[in-house]
Amino acid sequence: MTASIERSLSKIPPLESGDRLSRHEFERRYTAMPHLKKAELIEGVVYVSSPLRFKSHGQPHGDLIIWLGTYKVSTPGVELGDNATVRLDLDNEPQPDVLLLIDEKLGGQAKISEDDYIEGAPELVAEVSASSASNDLYDKKRAYRRNGVQEYIVWQILENKVDWFSLQNDEYVTLEADANGIIKSRIFPGLWLDMTALLTGEMTKVLAVLQEGLNSTEHQAFVERLSL
Repeated sequence: MTASIERSLSKIPPLESGDRLSRHEFERRYTAMPHLKKAELIEGVVYVSSPLRFKSHGQPHGDLIIWLGTYKVSTPGVELGDNATVRLDLDNEPQPDVLLLIDEKLGGQAKISEDDYIEGAPELVAEVSASSASNDLYDKKRAYRRNGVQEYIVWQILENKVDWFSLQNDEYVTLEADANGIIKSRIFPGLWLDMTALLTGEMTKVLAVLQEGLNSTEHQAFVERLSL
């Protein structure tokens, strides 16, 4: 890096939680802080993440990746992102824990920009949240709803609870489990979840139930539709 560039970057203020910025200014400051692992712009306000603990974030995050990643592998045309930056609108640039999106060429509503960021709303977003008091269930949820994220999953660790919201008539409605305790995605056919098994860490059972979904006629028809 040349001396002139170093002087230029040194004049850029650092990102701090609570800053109120435009998306352009947020990206300018974020780019100037390559050591910063995660920062988000939600409704024009900056949130800089603290170090993440294992049991309250890293472990459940990993379980979501296993579940959603298995679905992705079995569903050509569906992509998974881990902490990928999403340019939702001019006031919102979140970095969701996990997301699923349908390839734009196959009818997906988000696209990958020339500089390799997601632009628009992924079909599904999942966040690991400390509790129901988290921003994930307030401003961030409102931003996702307004921008058309079709399904939103929030795992509240302290309450040991998972909410799975579905966008219906421009509002989020909680998806309920069926008689067998299974929740089924409305957007991604075959994406089935045994909620109790996930909350108790029984990932073998989570994947067994998901496999039932992947073997369903609905998932097979979805894969065929994406391949047309």
